[in-house]
Amino acid sequence: MIRLLAVVLLLIHTSILSAQSLSVQWEELTSADFVKAIQQSAGTCLLPIGIMEKHGLHLPLGNDLINVRYASLHAAQQEYAVVFPEYFVSQIFEARHQPGTVAYSAHLQLDLLQETTDEMGRNGCKKIVIVNGHGGNGHLLPFFAQSQLQSPHDYIVYVFNRLSHDDAPGRPAMKSAGRAVDFHAGEGETSRTMVSRPDLVHLDRANNESGADLARQKLPDSLYTGIWWYARFPNHYAGDGSVASKELGEFDSKTLISDLVSAIKAVKADSEGLKLQKQFYDEATHPLDTRQ
Repeated sequence: MIRLLAVVLLLIHTSILSAQSLSVQWEELTSADFVKAIQQSAGTCLLPIGIMEKHGLHLPLGNDLINVRYASLHAAQQEYAVVFPEYFVSQIFEARHQPGTVAYSAHLQLDLLQETTDEMGRNGCKKIVIVNGHGGNGHLLPFFAQSQLQSPHDYIVYVFNRLSHDDAPGRPAMKSAGRAVDFHAGEGETSRTMVSRPDLVHLDRANNESGADLARQKLPDSLYTGIWWYARFPNHYAGDGSVASKELGEFDSKTLISDLVSAIKAVKADSEGLKLQKQFYDEATHPLDTRQ
């Protein structure tokens, strides 16, 4: 009896160690381990999306990709999920005038994203969380999620955006507080990169170019035009990265990871989304039969 109990405990211990040893990174898993990973994640997979664009003169072109993967990998290690490889095909037309920008056509952005989620779904990812790491995707990704209602899918897409914790207790005071902007490559974003990849941050170059708002176009808030960003920030730099700090970056990174962990848990617990989506598809096929 004692020997049997020991064997059972050993098997349990081995199973736990095996589960813990599974990488969260899609590309690092063997095919057999991928099957186990999908089972362990309950079919929940993350698709972190960044971009290739200028981030002032002090941050790398892939800054958004680097930061969003840093947060996604750390969150997935706390609440297990499978993380898709580096992905940067998203919206960045406003930075086409800057060197290093990779701006794919609109139809390719949507087509490739659709085929990517389709392939993720075919491989068992029935709950796909697109983790947005780029501000320029603010319209693209919600539209993509909404477009999933166009035709049936056996998976569901969620879009995660970073929440603001600017006034959170314990957050280090921002040195640029009270200034006009802190949007792009400014104090906040630079601080986070000082945590994810400090070796790629060049604070000594942050003041070699202006990140001020030039406000070259005067329009009421009721109007939107695609040139708005260029009109305000032609240098593709909005803020002051020179005052960034690791302390601020650590606080913001931890809260971001915590928010993402909570989101992963909520997605895993969501038992209604897929059922409602299927019900919608069924009703959309025969709208005249939908009860009025």
